[in-house]
Parts: sequence; C-alpha cells; structure tokens
Amino acid sequence: MQLDYHYWYFTSALPAATCDKIINLGKTKQGERNFIIEQALTGSLTYDQKLSKEQIEKVKKKRDSNIFWLEEEWIYHSIHPFIHAANKNAGWNFDWDCSEPCQFTIYKKGQHYDWHSDSLEKPSEKEGLQKGKIRKLSVTVSLSDPENYKGGELEFDFKNNEPGKKSNTAVCEEILPKGSIVVFPSFVWHRVRKVTDGERNSLVMWNLGYPFK
Repeated sequence: MQLDYHYWYFTSALPAATCDKIINLGKTKQGERNFIIEQALTGSLTYDQKLSKEQIEKVKKKRDSNIFWLEEEWIYHSIHPFIHAANKNAGWNFDWDCSEPCQFTIYKKGQHYDWHSDSLEKPSEKEGLQKGKIRKLSVTVSLSDPENYKGGELEFDFKNNEPGKKSNTAVCEEILPKGSIVVFPSFVWHRVRKVTDGERNSLVMWNLGYPFK
C-alpha cells in the first residue's frame, strides 16, 4: 500500500498531569491487585502460558520491556480524537471501530523492542467487538519527560520489510516531548531503540476494523 504519510503526530498533545495519572494508574493497580508487571511477549506466545527460562531469554533478544494492561474508558476518550484526526489528516481513511486494551509499557536501562509490525497474522478470533477484525492503526503516547531517560527512541522503517528493498528509516523525534502522540498504520515497521539510561514509560493502543477489501 502506497502512503503519503507513514505516521502522523501531535506534539505535547496530552497534559503532563494526564500522563502522570496514566503512569500512576499502571504502577499502582499492579500493586493493589498483587500483579507483577509482565515481561512483554512476541509472536504466538500468550500470557496464559508458563514460559521456560530459555523461552524468556529468546523473547528478550527481540523484545525486552515490562507491561500492564489498562482499559479505563477515560483513557480511550482522551486518545481516540487524535486517532480520528490523524486518520483523516494523513489521508488513510481506514475504517475502524474498536480498540484493544491499552498497553502501559516500561522500558528500563538496557531494554528495547527490535524491528516489528503490529499487524495480526489473521483476523482476531476473540469473541466480542474484536472478532474477525485486524489491527489497522497503532498509537504510541510518550508519557515520560525526555530529561528522565536516554535512548529509547521510536524509529520507523518505511520499506515495509519488502525483500531486497533498501531500508528507509527515520527516528520519530516529534514525539520526544511528554504527552506527544503518534498514529501510524499497523503494518508499518518500527522499533524502540535500547534505553541507555533512566526509564521510559509509554502507552500503546491498537485499533481494529474489518480486513481491507
């Protein structure tokens, strides 16, 4: 699919107080519910599996971060208007009508997420609004003050992983300020570079619709 814009951003879109509220919510709720913030997974691995030490180490080579799931309605209400605006302004005009649970993500020193796309291998089989749908628009919200960490940049590769095609990468510097939001088609390849100091917190949201026709 040819795109005029591979991503659309809003710098400092959310107030700092809202970012702090999301961070505190994620970290507090996991403590209150006696949950451990989970090691993020990749591929066909699921969170209800008991993984071996070898499996965890293999995952960490590609994706090393810790996550917690949030589904508060006010979070969706805060972010959805930016998704609609980006979808229109970038000219994608994708049909989408629901969102997956929000992923609150913690990247500490040495953690990262290597090159990947967010696209599902096949339409979702989950019962409810997600059934039969695919990820169309991905969202990343920068929750941390950039002075509190180094590294951890979000980087895009616009080749869409086409065999033999030269990489065409760009760091999304526009979302470094706290509260910034970037929206992009879920099939666009991207990565989070290794954090070299401090801690980077972000919120990720995937938005779904029926498969492209």
